[in-house]
Amino acid sequence: MVDLIQEIYGTIMRNKLRTALTGFSVAWGIFMLIVLLGAGNGLIHAFEGQSEDMLMNSMKIYPGYTSKPFQGMQEGRSISLDNRDRELSATAFPEHVIATGATVSQSDVTLTYGKEFLSIGVDGVFPNYPELEAMKLKEGRFINERDMAERRKVMILHEKTVGMLFPQGHAIGKYVNASGVGYQIVGVYKDQNSFSPTALVPFTTLQTVYSKGDSIDNITFTTKGLTNEADNDAFEADYRRMLGSQKQFDPSDDSAIWIWNRFTQYLQQQTATKILHIAIWVIGIFTLLSGIVGVSNIMLITVRERTHEFGIRKALGAKPLSILRLIISESVTITTFFGYLGMVAGIAVTEYMNMVAGKQTMDMGVFSMTFFENPTVDLSIAIEATLTLIIAGTLAGLFPALKAVKIRPIEALRAD
Repeated sequence: MVDLIQEIYGTIMRNKLRTALTGFSVAWGIFMLIVLLGAGNGLIHAFEGQSEDMLMNSMKIYPGYTSKPFQGMQEGRSISLDNRDRELSATAFPEHVIATGATVSQSDVTLTYGKEFLSIGVDGVFPNYPELEAMKLKEGRFINERDMAERRKVMILHEKTVGMLFPQGHAIGKYVNASGVGYQIVGVYKDQNSFSPTALVPFTTLQTVYSKGDSIDNITFTTKGLTNEADNDAFEADYRRMLGSQKQFDPSDDSAIWIWNRFTQYLQQQTATKILHIAIWVIGIFTLLSGIVGVSNIMLITVRERTHEFGIRKALGAKPLSILRLIISESVTITTFFGYLGMVAGIAVTEYMNMVAGKQTMDMGVFSMTFFENPTVDLSIAIEATLTLIIAGTLAGLFPALKAVKIRPIEALRAD
């Protein structure tokens, strides 16, 4: 064993530059694979984090404009939603709809507290709103049924809004003026993806204060028994037929109402994640293959250069297995050593990325989105990739070794 190690060491030292270049290609391959996996995981973790608190079995219905004529009525008609549509959504599909909610909005409301003021949108929501949206109550309480029944003037503010209106940070129990209407702050909420944070008030309060009648801006409901995209598509078609008969539009008219199906979005996100994973692995594997080809080439060159030596060994009685073991051992040594260096360097770079850019968030006042998070690779995956590289390196050395074994002593002795 010692003689084998010394012989491999001697061969490598006689060809330092060639071995270093080959080893670099091996290390670069595993390094790039790990870095690409880490960067891909950063994007995937950000995608998953954006929707981790959002119910995937929910749908949101928005009104639109008809794009097809229906029963003598022209296209271009505005479709509106009202309380009856929400109630019908809750009762028409008892086997699929669990709970319903709705939102009615008032834009450009000026909130004032002392000398501080800002313009904001106000949403009237149901008590089950936190169960349907990606938001969490940070402090205080949320809207309850009594607020709805008594049309109380209570308000829940986003944490960023609180920071603007209340420099001291404490808002619970205080009153704000909303374009002439006083509201008591009873809660503060936060969310992960706040494009335009709004103030939340009881649904019935906003309808009354701003004379909205029974109109609503959107309907939200959670579903059950819809486990795949085909089931969801069938339910959407049934829902369009139901609402089409109620609102007088063609059920095949996708412009009349817009359905945001979060389960379909989730499936699309999963598909995109798989495609990203596959793309990263394909790029990484081809990068690894370049290193493996380099190892195979250097072994072929080694066999050619040592043909005379192998002939002498065979003439002196060396067994083919000993020559086979020598070539493969050299290949495995180069692949293992430089593969390990590449793995360590790759893990170090992903950890550094995590340290300096582990949670990249785009924040522009009212706009906030996490687009890169935790760009690291599990140690087990890095080790598995390195072991795969070592096995491939063994196979890369096998073919040159078999060529060396097949050399006849008399031909090898004649070789230059």
